[in-house]
Order: sequence, then structure tokens, then C-alpha cells
Amino acid sequence: MKIVFMETDTLGSDVDLSPYDKLGEVIKYPSSEPEQYTDRISEAEILIINKVVIDAKTLSKADKLKLICVTGTGTNVVDFDFTNSRGIKVCNVKSYSTNSVVQHTFALFFYVYEKLSYYDHFVKSGEYIRSDIFSHFMEKFHELTGKTWGIIGLGEIGRGVAAVAKQFGCKIIFYSTSGKNMNQDYESVTLDTLLQESDVISIHAPLSDKTLNLIGEEQLSKMKKSAVLLNLGRGPIIDEQALAKALKENWIAAAGLDVLSQEPMSENNPLKDIQDSTKLIITPHIAWATVEARERVVQEVYHNIIAYQNGEARNIVTK
Repeated sequence: MKIVFMETDTLGSDVDLSPYDKLGEVIKYPSSEPEQYTDRISEAEILIINKVVIDAKTLSKADKLKLICVTGTGTNVVDFDFTNSRGIKVCNVKSYSTNSVVQHTFALFFYVYEKLSYYDHFVKSGEYIRSDIFSHFMEKFHELTGKTWGIIGLGEIGRGVAAVAKQFGCKIIFYSTSGKNMNQDYESVTLDTLLQESDVISIHAPLSDKTLNLIGEEQLSKMKKSAVLLNLGRGPIIDEQALAKALKENWIAAAGLDVLSQEPMSENNPLKDIQDSTKLIITPHIAWATVEARERVVQEVYHNIIAYQNGEARNIVTK
């Protein structure tokens, strides 16, 4: 079988793709531009993608294509009506990045909560050398114990964050964006209640009609002035213009983001102007990307292909 990787750069140059060579003829493109999609996909019997849009146009010459492997969990780039009509199977990878995203959630949180950028600069600038006491209290921070941690989207990652926050002594509340999560381990609340009561809010929900611009000016205005907002779901869940205003006008204390409405970041993103790292940290969509998680996703896609070649259904997605 001819296997085509459309964007190996999204996996990193340090992961080993050589095992795929045992499965058939392998073509590896570091990246692909939209105008190249159709011709490159026409070569494939098995296609491996991440962000490449799969629809009638890109598959117009894909007469040999039998399987599409997405190197992630989300399959929103796939037009399933079209792939299903053509009998093309689609598979994804589940649970590969849970530990990685949970870890990064707390990395973002503590960076702003404990004002680490300020204290790092205080030492590296030489101010600590010139200090006349052993400590320094200019930027105040608080214990996490006893605080309320609100979670938007209590899926596998959300539950992982809840378990860690609970170990820090937090009260956990959550808002189900689908309205279907009946988890009995934590208290389910309305969005308004979560906004008003939480000291920390972390978002771990997928993007949908219900979550698009879920957090705007109205919602930010209901949060505590001391609250920290974290987004590790999808960028468009937060109205970035509203968040920039909230940070500049001190409606909330700080935010930590790993996702943005446009990635890479747009030149006119309003958050670009906020240079105070005690108020805002943005990382470039790396929460999922520990070495172990990237190795795991490569291994899982490999096993998806083997299963397909053996006539087995593994991680098949139909819509």
C-alpha cells in the first residue's frame, strides 16, 4: 500500500517514523499547502493528516484512497458525508495526550498565579544581589488550597485536571457544555454559577455551536477580579477581544492560553499587545506535545493501519 504523510512537521522531527516503511511504500511531506492537497492525496491508499482539510475538492482525484488516519482526536477537518459516500474509512487517536495536557494546565496556572515571570526577572536582573533581605514580597500570591476550581468540559482531560486540583485542596465544580455529563464525583453547576464562584477556571471542551464564543464580555464580567482563566480546549471558545479588555481593565487577574482563534497567531490578535507576563501567558498549542505524547500518537496511528490491513476496525470514526 502507498502511505502518504501530508504534514510530518506537525509531529516533530524527533519522532521515529521508520516503522511505517514496513507497511508499504511511504511518502513523507514535511508540510503541504492547500493548492498541493489534491495532487498529493491522489497518490495515497492510506493518508495520514493532522490539519489538512478533507472534502470533495481535496479528494477529487483520490481514486485509490481507502483509509484516512488523523494524528489527533479531533476530526473536524473531515467531511464525513463525503468520505462515507466514498467508502473511505477514517480513524483517529484517543487519550494519547491526556497526561500532557493536564500537566501543561498546571504549568500555565502556576506561572501566572505565583507571578513567576516577575520573580525570575527580579533575580536575573541583579535586583536580588542588591537586596538587603533574603526574601521579596512585591508581587503577592496565594495558596491554592481552599480555592474553587471550575472546569468547563469534564471529559477525560477535565477529569484529570480535577483530580490534580483536588490533591491541592481545591473544591471542584464543573459546567457541562453538552448538558449530558452526569458525573457524580464533582458538583455540576450552571455556567453563571461557575463564573461567579470559581477562583480558577480551566476550559477543556471541544469547539461546537454551543462553545463558540462561550466566554465573552458578559461572562468575563461575572468572574472574580482575583480569578485566573485557562484555555486548553479550542481558541474560539473565548472572545479574544473581550479577554484583552478584561485583562487590561483588571476584570480578572490573569489568563493562561495554549490555543488561539487563529494558529499561528494573527498579527492583529488583540492579546499580542499584552506584554505583562504576570497577567498573560500564551504558549503555541504545545499542551499536547510532550515527547511521550508525540511518540504515542505515532505508535497509535501505526497500529490503526495494521488493524486496517488485517481487516479490523480500530479507532474508526464515522461522523
